[in-house]
Amino acid sequence: MAAICAYLDYNASAPLIAEARAAMVGALDAANPSSVHTEGRASRRLVEDARRDVARLVNAKPEHIVFTSGATEAASTLLTPDWQMGRGSIRMCHLFVSEADHPCILNGGRFAPAQVTKIGVDPNGIADIEALAAALAAHDKAAGLPLVAIHAANNETGVIQPIGRIGEIVKAAGGVLVVDAVQAAGRIPLDMSIPYADYLILSSHKIGGPKGVGAIVAASDLMMPRPLINGGGQEKSHRAGTENVAGIAGFGAAARAALASLADMDAIASRRDEVEAIVRDLAPDAEIFGNGAPRLANTTFFAIPGVKAETAQIAFDLAGVALSAGSACSSGKVGPSHVLKAMGHGDSLGALRVSIGRATGADDIAAFRAALAGIVARRAGKEEAA
Repeated sequence: MAAICAYLDYNASAPLIAEARAAMVGALDAANPSSVHTEGRASRRLVEDARRDVARLVNAKPEHIVFTSGATEAASTLLTPDWQMGRGSIRMCHLFVSEADHPCILNGGRFAPAQVTKIGVDPNGIADIEALAAALAAHDKAAGLPLVAIHAANNETGVIQPIGRIGEIVKAAGGVLVVDAVQAAGRIPLDMSIPYADYLILSSHKIGGPKGVGAIVAASDLMMPRPLINGGGQEKSHRAGTENVAGIAGFGAAARAALASLADMDAIASRRDEVEAIVRDLAPDAEIFGNGAPRLANTTFFAIPGVKAETAQIAFDLAGVALSAGSACSSGKVGPSHVLKAMGHGDSLGALRVSIGRATGADDIAAFRAALAGIVARRAGKEEAA
């Protein structure tokens, strides 16, 4: 088996950047940040510095950042019927999600299945805005507020949702909007000063930070979900447990780099276009999904007739190219994409995802081309034999 020489799976996890590694190493001996002694205060500074860096990435206030163990915990915290405003309670009686959302959103968090409505998407993966507006208009506001959760950018196709328009619809309906910004952060500008989302979900390892760290970003501190993890008063009592100082420090460093890297998106888009030109050249009958809608600069999701995604993924791996057959968030299982099914492509179609980053170079693209050429040649050989 060839050693991996081309890493094209940034949407699964971006490689740990040097700045994040250095920040983590420097914080490994940190004391408990809740301690009042000198060492504890030094640890607290590391956490608060990172909080400011994460806030800058999405133009939010640092005091509105709550660190979690990752995006899934952040989603499970936010997707709950039980909220609090000051000492009072607020009830979210129904959750609306898109059929193409990440599993941590589709799961519904702490809502019962009967309290979750899934909104369809069009053939490009854009949420059905009219269906969402109609569903919210029909919602019984006397029973409680509607909560809408949707991804800013899809993890498989890279398709970008019209979050501004969705936010307008949700606000007009008196609802609350949670935006899964895991794939969008560091790839498109995000600005919490613009009133489109009430909460964002972020993940450290998608932007070159360590795994096991994420964040909830709130537009204000007037209303927050009841904690998922109770105990001490850490994170202003929104998330109990001693903070992961080293992980948070790495997250902050990655956030600084991600903010700076927004200027690199045009160059990354050019590399993505090169990948897609290779796909079309070697397999003219290939289908690239979501290319009729705005997409992230780094993502290509495609299928080649007659080529099984799981077989092709193995072939790429043997050739030293790391990419995904859809999402990498299903315990390593390869199967039909629920995103493609939501887009109207049925259950059986398999697809491959190439997702790149700042470190992706010409050699990586060349390795992809060589591996894909071999896969297409084997397909042609099978067709001739048949």
